[in-house]
Amino acid sequence: MSKKSTGLTKRGRFWHINKVIRGKRLYESTGTDNLAEAEHYLAKRILEFSEPKRGQHTFIKAATKYLQEETKKSLSRDAQSLEIIIPFIGHLPLSHVHMGTLEPFITARRKTVLNATINRDLSVIRRILILAARLWRDEDNQSWLSEAPLIRLLKNNGRKPYPISWEEQNRLMAELPDYLANIVLFALNTGCRDQEMCGLKWSDYFDNLFVLPAERSKNGEERIIPLNSIARNIINSLPREGEYVFTQNGKRFARITGTAWKSARKRANLTQCRVHDLRHTFGRRLRAAGIGLEDREDLLGHKSNRITTHYSKAEVENLLTAVESIVEQKFSVRLLRAV
Repeated sequence: MSKKSTGLTKRGRFWHINKVIRGKRLYESTGTDNLAEAEHYLAKRILEFSEPKRGQHTFIKAATKYLQEETKKSLSRDAQSLEIIIPFIGHLPLSHVHMGTLEPFITARRKTVLNATINRDLSVIRRILILAARLWRDEDNQSWLSEAPLIRLLKNNGRKPYPISWEEQNRLMAELPDYLANIVLFALNTGCRDQEMCGLKWSDYFDNLFVLPAERSKNGEERIIPLNSIARNIINSLPREGEYVFTQNGKRFARITGTAWKSARKRANLTQCRVHDLRHTFGRRLRAAGIGLEDREDLLGHKSNRITTHYSKAEVENLLTAVESIVEQKFSVRLLRAV
């Protein structure tokens, strides 16, 4: 006969628990006169009593901690994902967040976006759960989550890049409001990413180019953004008021992918065109103009050791010539009106 667990005592009819766990006393009846059942109940209560606060940490609490403490460059993109995620799982304890409870979120997102976008959202969830299990501790030095569940990413069903033609560009530009037309045309002529443009500051501007600091560049390297004549005309048309180059109603422009962008695409019959396709268009036009691979990579801001803080005047002049070459290909572009 196996020895009963320490802390179990039979009093009257039922087995009772009287045990100190992590400095706290657990004293209660098991509600059974069967020793095996009492042993099982004790094991369950020890686990619950050892981790009394883990269940109190909801996903929304963990997401808030993540946004407050994380320092990654794409945190604003993660915040956008969490805005969409929270209504589905924000109320759940962390221990209840897994692929099963994420199914309603995934199903809803599949109606509007591709799997690649959903995977970015799932990656944020996965990161938060890993931090909760491996790094974050409560006042009792207990992890927020006993173990992070496996979050599987979806099979990629992404669409191919869609560089737009000059005719499609004209259609799109005709439908955009002026404040958005400026930044879209700037993207088509510089290959800048959405958040790079939104974060551009007047202090970054030096004689026909922007110098983007490493902390605001996606690849973590200083990036130069040479301006062709169209991009310069855009910059010269903007009022130099405040810190940021692209603004709306006096405030920093937040992102391109808003209602105005989506409505303009629809009216122009270009719903297949994404903001990132503006970069693809810039790259395609550079290649069509005979610009070499290395120069295209530098102009698109790909990670490279060729352009550093100490870039030469000759390198800059070469890149300025390269971006001007795509202006010569144009058939027509909409004349910008001052913002």
